Amino acid sequence: MSISSPPSLWAHVQALGVIAQCGSYTQAAQRLGLSKAAVSHRIAELERAVGVPLLARTTRSVRLTEAGRQLVDDTAAAFAQVEQGLARARDLATQPQGLVRVTAPVALGRQHVAPQLEGFLRAWPGIRVELDLSDRLANLPHEGYDLAVRHTSAPPDNHVAVRLCASRTLLLASPGYLRRRGEPATPADLAGHDCLPYLRPGPAVWSFERARARGGDEPERQRVTVGGPLRANNSEVLRDAIVAGLGVGLLPDFSAAAALRAGRLRELLPGWRPVGFFGDAVWALRPWSPQLPRAVRALVEHLKLALAGGFGA
Repeated sequence: MSISSPPSLWAHVQALGVIAQCGSYTQAAQRLGLSKAAVSHRIAELERAVGVPLLARTTRSVRLTEAGRQLVDDTAAAFAQVEQGLARARDLATQPQGLVRVTAPVALGRQHVAPQLEGFLRAWPGIRVELDLSDRLANLPHEGYDLAVRHTSAPPDNHVAVRLCASRTLLLASPGYLRRRGEPATPADLAGHDCLPYLRPGPAVWSFERARARGGDEPERQRVTVGGPLRANNSEVLRDAIVAGLGVGLLPDFSAAAALRAGRLRELLPGWRPVGFFGDAVWALRPWSPQLPRAVRALVEHLKLALAGGFGA
């Protein structure tokens, strides 16, 4: 069959569409399960078949030409329909099966997502899971993820979001630190303490609020600029430093729960609520699609049941 015959070009056009989504040959090759050279060869064959360049390449990027964009736009609906048909066919199987690609933050993923996978995979032997632990916010459809577990107060409205459990932010210190330095009575007192802020640009400012005595009044709010010997962008690192007595810190409850139960941490200022820092819930997020694969649905339901009680902090 000649290379110019349309059926032999389907995989080539699919490769072009994946490059358009990913913006790079390397990521497209990973999505397609091919080598970068194989993807490049498919695009070269496709360009010879249509007779015009479809991609404009530079040393740092790749973008579609006008002809390439037109081809991707004209065929996107057909490929989406094929994917939906395959998903519906897979869902006719007795048991959910297939690969589920999941991304989750490092600390939350290590402590509470990964431990649930053994039971899930034993219950559904036809399912495979790829878990990518990263604090980077991935573009789910462009990077080929089926599901993201995220700790946030405002899930994106362009995704389907399932609330897995509530979460809260805690102000914590070790008993040893409190014996040495005393316990703050108000948020303003934290300015005189060694604090261990999360690593973010600019000065570290912690905000707190508490309800006033009379109903209906606006909550009382305090903001305090804090500093200390350590800043880090990982809650497990900060938790271990707080347990070691280096200072006072804010942690999500999922990172602090075990140390609190063991008495290695104490919650401070229980009448005040930290605000504007970590999220107030854990969510399962997925790109919108008219057909939800049963394997993805099964994993979401498993995590929802496993995390329903929260983190006990």
